[in-house]
Amino acid sequence: MAIELPREAHDEAVNSIQQYFRANMNDDIGRLAADGLLEFFLEEIAPSVYNLAVSHCQDRMRSRAAELDVEVHEPEFQYWRRLARGNRA
Repeated sequence: MAIELPREAHDEAVNSIQQYFRANMNDDIGRLAADGLLEFFLEEIAPSVYNLAVSHCQDRMRSRAAELDVEVHEPEFQYWRRLARGNRA
């Protein structure tokens, strides 16, 4: 699955790459070159980041599922106990 950014995010990323080159490389990078670099990152590196994020989400979901019984547990056979408590009050 190819990772694609929405147009606005893509444009912001290209602008950010250009700014990074000016600030850290003391060089300008053209819009076309910055766009090419972004496409390389999206194809080559982004899948690793994406897969790691999916793995973290899976771990979180497993943890939440393991706690589900505690979170939504309902005591059973409470009618008579509640009634008895009510009579004492």
